[in-house]
Amino acid sequence: MDHAEDAHRTDLMTITRFVLNEQSKHQESRGDFTILLNNIVLGCKYVCNAVNKAGLAKLTGLVGETNVQGEEQKKLDLLSNEVFINALSSSGRTCILVSEEDEEATFVEPAKRGKYIVCFDPLDGSSNIDCGVSVGTIFGIYMVKDVKEPSLDDVLQSGNHMVAAGYCMYGSFCELVLSTGSGVNGFTLDPSLGEFILTHPNMKVPKKGKIYSVNEGNAKNWDGPTAKYVENCKFPKDGSSPKSLRYVGSMVADVHRTILYGGIFLYPADKKSPNGKLRVLYEVFPMSFLMEQAGGQAFTGKQRALDLVPKDIHERSPVFLGSYDDVEEIKALYAAEACNK
Repeated sequence: MDHAEDAHRTDLMTITRFVLNEQSKHQESRGDFTILLNNIVLGCKYVCNAVNKAGLAKLTGLVGETNVQGEEQKKLDLLSNEVFINALSSSGRTCILVSEEDEEATFVEPAKRGKYIVCFDPLDGSSNIDCGVSVGTIFGIYMVKDVKEPSLDDVLQSGNHMVAAGYCMYGSFCELVLSTGSGVNGFTLDPSLGEFILTHPNMKVPKKGKIYSVNEGNAKNWDGPTAKYVENCKFPKDGSSPKSLRYVGSMVADVHRTILYGGIFLYPADKKSPNGKLRVLYEVFPMSFLMEQAGGQAFTGKQRALDLVPKDIHERSPVFLGSYDDVEEIKALYAAEACNK
């Protein structure tokens, strides 16, 4: 890439222009999704600004409350949640909102209702805020069956019904990664323009990677297949080079690196958390959708991640996602264990 030439481009593909181009391919489209996405983008810009000045504005630290997950809430958690609830409700295109921070789903008032459901984690990895590590927003979008009578049944469906998913990473730069079901594209926020510009078109995860990403502090509680897989990463039996361990502890940052460089991200079930720790609707599903759209796989240890049907809006699940061949390896280990039982 010629960065000097790139810096003086005048024909910029903004995220709005990109979505409008996609919209034009569907004659039946009325622009509702474009309006919804614009409000999500607005929320991302607001949170990005808040994250960048968190230390100066005294937005770091704890509020002194816990959320529905039993996690201590950061000031930025609450601010980010409020921003996205307001942005999504006021769009006039949503009917149900599910947030990690709220115990109950939010049903938008009838006068402002639209046909979309948005499940989101307003600030994933916020425990890292105080030390300046990348954090992010994760979202998944569904269609409601009946706008006049939306119910939780519309939310509690498999990930196969998702119409779009994405995340926005707030770090050394702000990047929004989006899929509407036809590939994955990355947009970087240009602070001078206040616009997200297409910088990573048609993102593809390498078929096999050299990195594994997992919290090895939980190793003593892992099941057999996970322990065996990580052992193979460090001490390969086929004479190949060992994989490198990279773990940020912020899902957005770890998954973003996995999409770009390949490899595998593991958050397995263990003895402490037999059902896993990541939430299905606003962490597992959106990231699995993106990974599959980028050519990778996502697996729970029992089934394809997007085939799950949650029974609760805050249900948890283990997940293994990343390069196609790397996920195949851990699937084979779980299959072998099932055969031996």
